[in-house]
Amino acid sequence: MRIHSVSHIRHPLHRVYTAYRDELPRIAAFMPDIREIRVLSREDRPGGPKLLNEWHASTHIPAVAERFVSPEMLRWEDHASWVDDQNHVDWTLVIPAFRTQVRCAGRNAFFAEGNGTRVVLSGELEIAVDSLPGMPSFMARRLGPKVEAFIVQLITPNLEKVNVSLGQYLDSLG
Repeated sequence: MRIHSVSHIRHPLHRVYTAYRDELPRIAAFMPDIREIRVLSREDRPGGPKLLNEWHASTHIPAVAERFVSPEMLRWEDHASWVDDQNHVDWTLVIPAFRTQVRCAGRNAFFAEGNGTRVVLSGELEIAVDSLPGMPSFMARRLGPKVEAFIVQLITPNLEKVNVSLGQYLDSLG
């Protein structure tokens, strides 16, 4: 499934880019569905850092998914390789509970636009619903789309909300 969104943030490119790259844990406070973002590792490299952030969601699990998705599963790793001279980040999300069943990767590109910044998020999300732990194969066809929709609803809006939250964070700094 393709993921794509375009956002405009009313702050200059350099400030948006560096905040997104370096201040994500503080931006989490502006994201209603995120409890916490922790930096697990940072490797400063020529050209841009490589980061591993761990995201913890705070979202309600629908009844249809409770049997298959536990609250501890509502975290994911964000592996990000920043390319500073091209103002983009290539990322891969890994959900530890679904390490082999969910694949999500893409790029966020940042462009100066007027007095602000345009952020273009593009990526791909693939879920092997029939191989989710605890998913009986005979139920995969019936319940699979609902579990897949839940995971898509968890990941996709938070990817998009980061841009809105980043703008709110920068606004709060004045």
